[in-house]
Amino acid sequence: MTDEQTPTIDITESRESTDTLSSAEGIHTEQEAPEAPPEGAETEQDTFPRSYVEKLRQEAAEARVKAKKADDLAREVFTLRVAATGRLADPNDLPYDDAAFEDPAKLDAAIDELLQAHPHYAARTPRGDIGQGASKSDIGSVDLAAILRAGAR
Repeated sequence: MTDEQTPTIDITESRESTDTLSSAEGIHTEQEAPEAPPEGAETEQDTFPRSYVEKLRQEAAEARVKAKKADDLAREVFTLRVAATGRLADPNDLPYDDAAFEDPAKLDAAIDELLQAHPHYAARTPRGDIGQGASKSDIGSVDLAAILRAGAR
């Protein structure tokens, strides 16, 4: 084949990158290659308006703040529930547990397990006559005149 018989189509028209394609008949054509976007740049289909992105970020930040507040409140309620049992001297000794937060039976089981591992965490409540405070025998025997006479001597 001569140069006159082989058609060559040039479509470069101010494009820098071209590829030469061969067909089964041996005809050579030049076709422009799609330009790759610069590195770090997104194509138009992958970008969103700045205001939309800022709105999404603001919503996500608000959701994180609400979730943090909900977690803090759940931990506080859990500590109050542990304190309400009266079985631990310090309710903060029992670490937060989602399962125990939702189920009172699991909360009791968690407290039992903690007290078996650490019996010194148990609340110490005095019971019976410990020799302090008002007693039943002192109630009817107060005589102010006798107290004044004893102080005058």
